[in-house]
Amino acid sequence: MEALIVLLVLALLLVPVLLIVALVQISGLKSRVSGLERTLAQLRASAAAPPAPRGREDETLAERIERIDREALPQTPARPIASAAPPAATAPQTPPPFPATPPSVPPPLPPRPAAAAASPMPLRAPVAPTPRAPRAPSPPDIFTLGARWVRRWFTEGNVPVKVGMLVLLAGVAALLKYASDQGWMHVPMEFRLAGIAVAAMGGLVFGWQQRERKRVFALSLQGGAIGVLLLVVFAAFKLYGLIPAGAAFAISVVLVAGTGVLSVKQNALALAVFAILAGFLAPIWLSTGSGNHVALFGYYAVLNAGIFAIAWWRPWRVLNLIGFAFTWGIGTLWGVLKYRPEHFSTTEPFLLLFFAFYLLIPVLYARRRAAGRRDLIDGCLVFGTPLIAFTLQAGLLDGDRMPLAFCALGLGALYAALAWWLRRDQRFVELSTPYALLAVGFATLAVPLALAAEATACVFALEGAALAWLGLRQQRLLPQLTGLGLQIAAAFAFIVGASDSVWEGYTPILNANFAGAVLIAVAGLASAWSYRRDAARAPALAYYLWGLAWWLGATGSEIADFIADRNSADAVLMLVAVTGWAAAEVFRRHDWKALSLTAALAFAAALPLALWQADAHRYPFAEWGWAAWALYAGLGWRSLSNLRERAGPELALGHLAWLWAWALAIGVTLFRLLRLSMQNDVAAFGSGWTATVLLLPVLAMAALSLWRASIIGRPVAQRFEQWRAVAMASFMLVLVATLALTLLTPANPHPLLWIPLLNPLSLMQTATLLMLGFWLATPLVGEALRRRRVPILAAIGFVLITVEVLRSAHFWGHVGWGSSMFSTSLVQTSLTVVWSVLGVAGWIAGSRRGQRGLWLAGAVLMGVVLAKLVVVDRGHLGNLLGIASFIAYGLLCTLVGYFAPAPPSRSADNDRNPQETQA
Repeated sequence: MEALIVLLVLALLLVPVLLIVALVQISGLKSRVSGLERTLAQLRASAAAPPAPRGREDETLAERIERIDREALPQTPARPIASAAPPAATAPQTPPPFPATPPSVPPPLPPRPAAAAASPMPLRAPVAPTPRAPRAPSPPDIFTLGARWVRRWFTEGNVPVKVGMLVLLAGVAALLKYASDQGWMHVPMEFRLAGIAVAAMGGLVFGWQQRERKRVFALSLQGGAIGVLLLVVFAAFKLYGLIPAGAAFAISVVLVAGTGVLSVKQNALALAVFAILAGFLAPIWLSTGSGNHVALFGYYAVLNAGIFAIAWWRPWRVLNLIGFAFTWGIGTLWGVLKYRPEHFSTTEPFLLLFFAFYLLIPVLYARRRAAGRRDLIDGCLVFGTPLIAFTLQAGLLDGDRMPLAFCALGLGALYAALAWWLRRDQRFVELSTPYALLAVGFATLAVPLALAAEATACVFALEGAALAWLGLRQQRLLPQLTGLGLQIAAAFAFIVGASDSVWEGYTPILNANFAGAVLIAVAGLASAWSYRRDAARAPALAYYLWGLAWWLGATGSEIADFIADRNSADAVLMLVAVTGWAAAEVFRRHDWKALSLTAALAFAAALPLALWQADAHRYPFAEWGWAAWALYAGLGWRSLSNLRERAGPELALGHLAWLWAWALAIGVTLFRLLRLSMQNDVAAFGSGWTATVLLLPVLAMAALSLWRASIIGRPVAQRFEQWRAVAMASFMLVLVATLALTLLTPANPHPLLWIPLLNPLSLMQTATLLMLGFWLATPLVGEALRRRRVPILAAIGFVLITVEVLRSAHFWGHVGWGSSMFSTSLVQTSLTVVWSVLGVAGWIAGSRRGQRGLWLAGAVLMGVVLAKLVVVDRGHLGNLLGIASFIAYGLLCTLVGYFAPAPPSRSADNDRNPQETQA
């Protein structure tokens, strides 16, 4: 609380101080502004005054401005102006008070404004900014376009009458229905509807008369009147049965046709939109739930006929879209909720009729364009019509595959004929290509449909790819988003509708599940190709990964269903090899990093697959493994050749994976063959052999990398030098790490006898140590590691010799292998003697060669042995081995005292071998 009070007091004290500071600053600003105003007034007075006698009074306004600027600037020594003629004699250096302007001095600058003269800063000529090319505005998205359309509708034209007619239309419809339900109106229904119709006719006539003077008002009134008339006709027929179906149909035809004539005659899109909206909404408002779909679809057929007739004369896209949305939307909703198989005969004709309407409307729209003019086509109608119609047709056929396959084949033929016919006219070029794509898509779709019922997924995928291509070609976002949504919907539909089991009689590859999944993959890859050509990298990569995942999933599913578990790894290896090779072949012609990376990852996938093969059937080359690896060898060689020229770091990844795959496959094969060879239920070869043959291919790879790089680098030997150091480091790292793990094993050389340093694993360890020494002496490693080569090799050699002592005690002294062996006298004495010999050898060699570092290493080792004698071997003095360890150490130390009692000097060490001293 006290801290809060202190803060408040400080705040109250700071407020007046801040106000005073602000007032002082404002006062200073006012003084500066007053001074500038006085200077400006003096300049204006001087400019208006008559010329005065000589002196400062006779200088011009321009000279006065220059003088004021000069006096305002800091004084700097002026450079002497070289005269054209040499001076006659030495003259006084004091210049006259007002010298005349010499001829060499340029004329004064033209007069500047007073504000410029008052400025204390020197005047500089303004630098014109470099003009930049205007950036092309990005196309608006669908939400922006929709917002603009709504804003224009509510801000342009006669807004009140637009809103009023819509509200009035809805109110009249609702009032009629409510009044009828409540029984409020006792006037016979015939007179009520007739009165409404007469009023609507009067409004229509009045709107026609006002078409020239008040166009917007007149068109809105005409549209509302026609909508009311349509409501009256539909109510009289459907709700009250006052007129028969034929009369209602005829009157509706007349009204819709009249609306089309009026809109075309007056070139009034608003009138057509009002009428069509009212017509489509009428059955929704006045529906009684009777389920008479024939009347509903017949009524919509009349409305669509009106839209089709208007499209013949006017290219009004919004009218087409309204009809498309209402027709297919309400039709689909009715089909989902109320369709039954017995409705097929009364529903199929309407489906074909609506399909024909919206198949031909884009053609009519394209016909309105001038020849040679490129214009956008309506992707919703071009691709949406077959998509929705075919989906509804699949629902009507209730999953009957063969009729649906024939439908797909018929659609393919229809679109092929349209594409062939339209390509002859320049106005229809934009339509011929999408129709050709649809023809190919439906023809392809007919094959899986003849085998299974996953039709919806296939259609969605193909249409989505076509819409993505069309949106890119037209630079429109809506078709691209629609294409993306369709492909996602295709995946969802496939997952829901795919068969859970393989049907009897189905064969691999030739079944509906595989064909459907492959079509989804093809659609994704086609979209990736379209975006790649349009330089849109992120969508292209996303589509590519999508298509690749579906391709691998489709083929993997076939492997799981039709290949035995023991051979699944072989089939997957074949699949990976084929996929990587296909990507590399395409990459050779089209430089896309995603393709080269796919090929590189295909090489890397062989590593875990080799282990899977060993787990499935003994070793990688067993059963069908040899065929898989043969295919991997051929296609892998070809893939590396394709990547050789243009691939980047991914080539290094692929080639390293290629080398490691072969090293692993051969090593695991040799390992499993030795492990599986049995003699009287006993393994024919001991653990020393198995560990050796497992590492033998890796050692061979390291040797080839070090001494025969041109062989191991094929078929990319020209570029292998770029990652040769990485390859060699990986081989040596695995060799050293694996041999470190084998230090914990006894390395049984069965069927051979144990001989120190001459058993299989010891020979492998020695070869690895030599390889490590050669590698550390090459430029493939860093300078720091190269300088420390000797200590590293000495430390590893010491560890290997120690392990050899332990194994000798195990095999010759019959000491059990394990941690308990360190409690035996034989092991401790052997370690003491061997370590002492090593220490003495280093001690003496360092002294004789003048290498102080080697002498100190031997001394340190002897100190460690001494500590071991005191701590460990002291407990074994009760047996001969313990006593022998003490005696051996004493004799060796005596020997050292005789030959090398003192370390060599530092100067001698540095002079003889400076590199070893540093090491």
